[in-house]
Amino acid sequence: MKKNLRIAAVMVTVALVAAGCGTPDEPPRPVSAEATATVPRPLNVQDPAEVPSPSGAPTCNPRASLRPPASMPKPNRMPVDSTMAEIQQRGRLIIGIDQNAYLFGFRDPGSGELVGFEIDFGREIARAIFGDPTKVEFRAITTAERIPKLQSEEVDLVIRTMSMTCERWQQVLFSTEYIPSRQRLLVRKADKINDFPDLKGKKVCATKGSTSIVTIAKQPYNLIPVSTDSTLDCLVLLQQGQVDAVSTIDILLAGLAAQDPTTEVTGTAVSDEPAGIGIPLEHRDMAGFVNGVLDKMRADGTWTDIYNKWLKERLGPATPPVPVYQN
Repeated sequence: MKKNLRIAAVMVTVALVAAGCGTPDEPPRPVSAEATATVPRPLNVQDPAEVPSPSGAPTCNPRASLRPPASMPKPNRMPVDSTMAEIQQRGRLIIGIDQNAYLFGFRDPGSGELVGFEIDFGREIARAIFGDPTKVEFRAITTAERIPKLQSEEVDLVIRTMSMTCERWQQVLFSTEYIPSRQRLLVRKADKINDFPDLKGKKVCATKGSTSIVTIAKQPYNLIPVSTDSTLDCLVLLQQGQVDAVSTIDILLAGLAAQDPTTEVTGTAVSDEPAGIGIPLEHRDMAGFVNGVLDKMRADGTWTDIYNKWLKERLGPATPPVPVYQN
């Protein structure tokens, strides 16, 4: 008992010293008037964000992609000299993904494995090349790295809720649309924010290099865009009270709301954001091949099975987007 009392006395003394109060026999030490408590921020936050200028890209139908071949090659029998044959020879497909997007690409806390809607799509493309869905290397990349990683061909594909735009079609190829989405808001329930006009003059977060950050800046309410490397970092800033809302595509916001029940998705949709799989600009044969895989997934129910597994509970039932081709 005496030993326990001595331990308790030491712990109280440590706590008092740590609090700047001195020992019980000493007078309290004053706390410096310059002392401040700073809430730590995620790395690479831009506040306010740098908003890219409009590029003046030609008009197009951003959903229109390249047609698949008349007949798809069988696994492990990719056409000679094709992009797919190079991947087959390498022995693995390399895909840039988001590892922090709950429901789309994230690490299962039990197994530590990457799982999610977009991860399953990547495995289906690997299955079509190798007959084996495990022959794929997933590389975590930021939103801003998606196009540079494709242009340098460090990855074969990017599956990371990448919006198809006419400007981006000048830099990379896209598959046909694999999931539709619209830009909305994520807010704290307690703040009673219903729509964009309620955020006049307030801070709104989105990822660097996204179309969302441009759309925030376009809203006529003097919103202050704040950018981060990942959407999950935006949720952290919202929880800390360092921004007033997160604005990006509704399918990602649903994942954030599922992680934090004190938040909710709200607001009018302010943009149409079809998501396509990003492909290097020179790999037109790969674009056609990926579209053939997506066509098969739509026809045989694989798309629906993956959607129901990851998204139906949060987003409701859905059917696959209808493919649109350039010719």
